[in-house]
Amino acid sequence: MLRRRFRAWFESRLPLKDSTTLTQRNVYILPTRPGLMLGLTLLVLLVASINYQLNLGYVLTFLLTGSAVIGMHVCHGTLRGLTLHLIAPDAQFVGASVPIGIQLQSNSRRVRYGIGLAVLGTEHWSWTDVPAQGSAKVQVAFTPTQRGLHPLPALTAETRFPLGTFRVWTVWRPAAQVLVYPAPEAHPPPLPPGEPRAGGAANSHKQNTGEFDGVRAYRRGDPLKLVVWKKVAKADELVSRDAQQSQRFELWLDLAHTASASREHALSRLCAWVLLAEKQGMRYGLRLGGQDIAPDSGPAHQKNCLQALALA
Repeated sequence: MLRRRFRAWFESRLPLKDSTTLTQRNVYILPTRPGLMLGLTLLVLLVASINYQLNLGYVLTFLLTGSAVIGMHVCHGTLRGLTLHLIAPDAQFVGASVPIGIQLQSNSRRVRYGIGLAVLGTEHWSWTDVPAQGSAKVQVAFTPTQRGLHPLPALTAETRFPLGTFRVWTVWRPAAQVLVYPAPEAHPPPLPPGEPRAGGAANSHKQNTGEFDGVRAYRRGDPLKLVVWKKVAKADELVSRDAQQSQRFELWLDLAHTASASREHALSRLCAWVLLAEKQGMRYGLRLGGQDIAPDSGPAHQKNCLQALALA
């Protein structure tokens, strides 16, 4: 609990930026466990060399100490001067992994080896080398557990190059946010029946098959563009879109049609219906209490409906 509180306090002091350059002010360094063991070994060698007046012992001790000091400066310089650019992630569903792309840019004339990035607090690292005066791209991921608009988690970058005796790291808080859609219901019921259009024929009967298809059996002479090939692949029979029925009925995905005990489950069912209606190439509208999205189809319409479900 103390560690979590300290981390929350530390993160709250970091600025929100989608691009950051690493300098002495935001890069930290500490010895690793092998580095501490090396320091203890050097201390023992120094004491033994003094006690037994071993000239070669002095040479070995100071040689290893100089190597460790040079390694410390090389390790710190591997991160210092590096620029990190965030590649904003696309919207995802609850429970799905959200990939976060990071572009590493270096203006140095030397190659930067062994740089790892991860979501702060996890152990899933992505490692890369950044070429001289070049760039490299890595991806890390996190899994959201709730729908809505979420800030991206804090990220960390570290290196232990070249000797592994020191760990150099930084913590970065991106300013971007990610939209998380509700998780679609695994086995949703069929789509609700279509509703008569306003001003339509009063004697037009309503579809009660439990699924609003807007299709009919194929008739000889129907143009190929009216054939619903997805249904042909499933049912192994030719069916065509019924233009007259589509003009008489509208498919509305209404929150009141879900009959679900919880709001989250109702939104999950609506999400599954939106994906199903879009997959079948149908025109559909969405009703969420006081918010209505007019019937339409296509990727842009699907995105608007999923966004409304995520923020409902």
